[in-house]
Amino acid sequence: MGPLMGALSTVGGWAKSVTDFGLTIIMALIVVDILYPGSSAITENLGRVVDSFGNQGVAGLIVVLLFLVLYRRG
Repeated sequence: MGPLMGALSTVGGWAKSVTDFGLTIIMALIVVDILYPGSSAITENLGRVVDSFGNQGVAGLIVVLLFLVLYRRG
């Protein structure tokens, strides 16, 4: 059982690293889009995502809260 847990821990570490890298890229693109409007459509896309959660009502709120709980857990 030890090697399996080690492998899962390694894969989990990689997934966290990839997720952190993706969030860093998103934040950098937001800054670029604020400084140079229209250079990337990241702010419009994020607005659409937030709007779609808002249109879903309580179900959308539950999904956002679940995502936040899972993100802060790691």
